Amino acid sequence: MAGEAGGAALGRAADKLFSLSGLFAVRKPKGPTSAAVLNLLKERLLAEAGVQTNGNKRNQVLKIGHGGTLDSAATGVLVVGIGKGTKMLGTMLTGSKKYTAIGMLGKATDTLDATGKVTEEKPYDQVTKEDLENVLLKFTGDIMQVPPLYSALKKGGERLSTLMKRGEAVEAKPARPVRVYSLSLQQFQPPLFTLGKDVECGGGFYVRSLVNDIGKELSTCATVQELTRTKQGPFTLEEHALHEDKWTIDEIARSLEHCTALLPGGPSRKKLKTEHPGETAVICEDK
Repeated sequence: MAGEAGGAALGRAADKLFSLSGLFAVRKPKGPTSAAVLNLLKERLLAEAGVQTNGNKRNQVLKIGHGGTLDSAATGVLVVGIGKGTKMLGTMLTGSKKYTAIGMLGKATDTLDATGKVTEEKPYDQVTKEDLENVLLKFTGDIMQVPPLYSALKKGGERLSTLMKRGEAVEAKPARPVRVYSLSLQQFQPPLFTLGKDVECGGGFYVRSLVNDIGKELSTCATVQELTRTKQGPFTLEEHALHEDKWTIDEIARSLEHCTALLPGGPSRKKLKTEHPGETAVICEDK
């Protein structure tokens, strides 16, 4: 009897899992790639539902995806679509993204962050807080930005970062227009500086490129030490991103219900909650 009851419970859990549909957010930890986080989430949900993953066709119909890669060294909001929600990822995440970032003056790396090899070192003693604040003004509004070579952008169907790791010659992508809504200096303790509370930007923007460009503008160099995405579309880190201990079927079901109000057709509004309703919907590359 106990075995039958357990089997029935697992059956109900599986049915509930495969009925989930919509968008929610998880808190990506520092270290794993966004794809690895998504795979771990999927494995946990299938295990909780008692669904065997080896040779089970049902595993293939658990549709789950994310709405924009976040660097492995970065933390923060990773928007996830499940069920029919996977079709919403490219069209529903209208609006800006927000980040907090800590940069380091005097050092440049090939990846533009702390994970890369140091490619250049320059003095930074001449840089003052006022200098840095004045430079930030130049990077606010509509600007042109060259994406990093280590990125999710593709050449010939492969990510530039993959080609770079193989040692292949890769040319930088041409500068492209991006938009920065808000940019401020929160703290300056040379060689470190903190951009925030929120760096607010539109789609296709790279904080790593921003920090690199800031260093060049100050006649030195700079690289990202820490990066956190605090908001993507209507999803915020504090209100909506599920910590790893809440990656369960019931918690995700509750989150989906809670987040329905943020999306078109939700009970409280017809449009996405966003400060910039004219922003073009995008799926972000890695930042």
